Amino acid sequence: MNLNPYAPEDPTSLAFTEPWEYELAFPRDPRGPGIARTTLRAVLDAHHLLELADRAELLTSELATNSVRHSKGPASVRLRWTHPVLRVSVTDTCPYLPLPSAPPSAEAEDGRGLFILDLVSDEWGGCALGDSLLGPGGKTVWFELVLKPATPPPPPPALAA
Repeated sequence: MNLNPYAPEDPTSLAFTEPWEYELAFPRDPRGPGIARTTLRAVLDAHHLLELADRAELLTSELATNSVRHSKGPASVRLRWTHPVLRVSVTDTCPYLPLPSAPPSAEAEDGRGLFILDLVSDEWGGCALGDSLLGPGGKTVWFELVLKPATPPPPPPALAA
């Protein structure tokens, strides 16, 4: 029994449709994208959203890897669930937004990130972040995956008269 009237009640698990948000910050280190993928999968598993995990991991890996390659500072990955949409945002210190280009050739070693975002995500975008008292701005690139409703069962057969 808790005798402290100011102590919060024990938390209960959020309902599936309740919104939630997680954020992971990581340094400019080549291990960061792998850690982001592992964390993302753990969060989606805990919230029973493994149906979105493969696509979310692929896209998060693309964006986090680009952050490590093209920025000079730390990055962060934010997961936000607002039923039925999962939004994953990657923020870094590079101020330049990626520019769409023609599909890469089969021999190209890079340049597939935005092409993959277009193919795999339900929606994506980005925005520049202005300079602040804490330092230079950067950018955020995000994607959304929509949880498709389960296929409804077929209607029962009509009864013969």
